[in-house]
Amino acid sequence: MNKRKKIELLAPAKNLKTGIEAIRHGADAVYIGASLYGARSAAGNSLDDIKALCDFAHLYGVRIYVTVNTILKDEELEDVRQLIISLYASGVDALIVQDMAIQEMDIPPIPLHASTQMDNRTAEKVKFLEDVGYEQVVLARELSLKQISAIAEATTVPLEVFVHGALCVSYSGQCYLSQATCGRSANRGECAQYCRLPYDLVDAEGTIISKGKHLLSLRDMNRSQYIEDLVEAGVTSFKIEGRLKDVSYVKNVTALYRQKIDEILTRHPEYERASYGKSTLTFVPEAEKSFNRGFTSYFLKERSVDITAFNTPKSLGEPIGYVKALKGNSFTLTARKPLVNGDGIVFLNSEGELEGFRVNKVEGNRIFPLKMPASLSPHLYVYRNYNQAFEKIMAKPSADRCLALKVHLWDTPFGFALEFEDEMNMRVTVTQVMEKELANRSQEKNIIKQLSKLGNTLFETIEVKIELSKQWFIPSSILADMRRRGIERLLAAKKLAYSKNIKPRKPKKVTYPVQELTYLGNVSNQQAADFYKAHGVTQIDSAYEIKAPSHVPLMFTKHCLRYSMGWCPVHQHLKSPYKEPFYLKRKGLTLRLEFDCKNCQMLVIQEK
Repeated sequence: MNKRKKIELLAPAKNLKTGIEAIRHGADAVYIGASLYGARSAAGNSLDDIKALCDFAHLYGVRIYVTVNTILKDEELEDVRQLIISLYASGVDALIVQDMAIQEMDIPPIPLHASTQMDNRTAEKVKFLEDVGYEQVVLARELSLKQISAIAEATTVPLEVFVHGALCVSYSGQCYLSQATCGRSANRGECAQYCRLPYDLVDAEGTIISKGKHLLSLRDMNRSQYIEDLVEAGVTSFKIEGRLKDVSYVKNVTALYRQKIDEILTRHPEYERASYGKSTLTFVPEAEKSFNRGFTSYFLKERSVDITAFNTPKSLGEPIGYVKALKGNSFTLTARKPLVNGDGIVFLNSEGELEGFRVNKVEGNRIFPLKMPASLSPHLYVYRNYNQAFEKIMAKPSADRCLALKVHLWDTPFGFALEFEDEMNMRVTVTQVMEKELANRSQEKNIIKQLSKLGNTLFETIEVKIELSKQWFIPSSILADMRRRGIERLLAAKKLAYSKNIKPRKPKKVTYPVQELTYLGNVSNQQAADFYKAHGVTQIDSAYEIKAPSHVPLMFTKHCLRYSMGWCPVHQHLKSPYKEPFYLKRKGLTLRLEFDCKNCQMLVIQEK
């Protein structure tokens, strides 16, 4: 009999509180940063908090992954090794890593997942990672369904893809713009996000093609409509971006994807979810109600026109409607959704710039801003980027996650016994020694009532089985005490019995897909270099952060400004009316653009 394939919903957490809420709202796994060496330096956490999150998660069979996915310097390697030993002791289920030095370390047998920072976009690369011992691989965001399917067919390692959240415009791990311009390395978790800034697009003759637009800024990913396609392509882990996002975002987006995945699982018995427990919500999850720059499925269905956010890198939120008419200090809307006092409204003015205001009062479809924007005019489209009513709900407890519990009561020669079994097949029994006496009437309803009172525990009774030789009288206080002792023992047993999916790594002696590594290999220490040499690499250059080469591309992006402008010779069969090369310019910074049509990508190179 074939085992069912587990499908994992992987949610982000910037801290312990957010991680717990991700679990309550349906995550099968949570990824979180340690105090150092995660690719979001502003999202670090203590070992105590990580241990607390592991203890909570494991009650539901939820796994905790810690990001140690920066490139490392020689002097940092021992600190990282000690950190990994501590994370293993804290109960962490796997590490998400980028630096191959970790492969060379003397560390416990904790599973390693290959970060998307490794630039995992070919079957050859993923097969190599599988062969050297990685137990899950995070694919590049730019891959199409066809490419993902080809990788799945060529490998057996579990594949993880991003399905929601902010997009890096460059292939992850292949962006050096922040390092080159201000010394803050994206590969070291310190990206300054130059991609979100406004630029002028200028041609070779100095003609301004576009002025002050966010030409490297992308919309946010939303693949909620393509989860089934991804499952069929071979994906088993669905990742939400957002280790810097607030708890409201994580609650809403995690709950949305939980519902999407659960609906698919009901129709596909060959798959099952990767953890246990049912989440009950107090709200209806909607992606548009959380931070977003507009949505795109990115390149999942090949190239499309909906990937850019040129006007603003800030959140638009949910579409509301058009301004119908202005009247004094108010205006009317053709709104498809009702607004309330305190809502935040934004719009793009006639110059294409984002403006916003807070709603002070609402009378039907007439809106009274706190301060009427001078640039607001009829026919402009408005968005709600702060939903007052929704955020009030999200600020309160908004989900419970309960494990199904079966209870079995029977009598013994010395009293009574009570067994508890949860949906994870954990079973405990408590007994009560007492003299038995017959009841005057049926006890069944009271027994069921008392044994179903689980209050604020993480269990929900779905079955009470009563097998008594006679109609014995059992006081409610005795039933309540047995119930309390049983739940305490069950929780204690679950903590002791949790089994991490840990097995010794058995890396194969396989050859790396290429024999020469440039700065793009991100080799920043000797142990990583030793790893590559042991796998057939003969030429290894230092990482950009260690020794920066001159006049090299700082960014490799599938986003193409030729295509955005309608001048792609391949897809649109048109030619630009302007003279190349094109440049992006901003306050003394000049970036030259090269178009690699063979590989369908744009290269960004700094001009000195």
